Amino acid sequence: MKRGLAVAVLGLFLGLGLAGVARAAIDTYQFRDDAERERYQQLTKELRCPKCQNQDIADSNAPIAADLRREIFRMLGEGKSNQQIVEFMVDRYGDFVRYKPALNGRTWLLWFGPGILLVGGFVVLAVIVRRRRRPVPAGSQELSAEQRERLAKLLEKERTHD
Repeated sequence: MKRGLAVAVLGLFLGLGLAGVARAAIDTYQFRDDAERERYQQLTKELRCPKCQNQDIADSNAPIAADLRREIFRMLGEGKSNQQIVEFMVDRYGDFVRYKPALNGRTWLLWFGPGILLVGGFVVLAVIVRRRRRPVPAGSQELSAEQRERLAKLLEKERTHD
């Protein structure tokens, strides 16, 4: 009885473990030649999955990634160039679909924003350091006669309370 239960539990865990593998999409496309296969692999690595956001469509198991892979295969079969395929995807999904978006008016902040923020941070840091290093004017450190007298009274008052 115990052995049968152990086998059943083991079978259940094994079945659950393989369920994810069974769902994994395996694309089987027939290419005309190795150059077309290489172009397909390059394009699927170059384009980002719209759903996964940080995964290319070659590695994504999302249904939309499978659709995009199928679309790329179809367009390659029609003889479209890599540029035409990428432009089609950008027109459909926006610049986000590319890992390396083209430099244009809409993407300049994406390309130069981090550098601008870094330089801005160094400027702020330099200003703060300069202000702290600035010498204090000589006259501002000395107390006037009235201030010294008042300080002496306060100190004397403090000593008498102790």
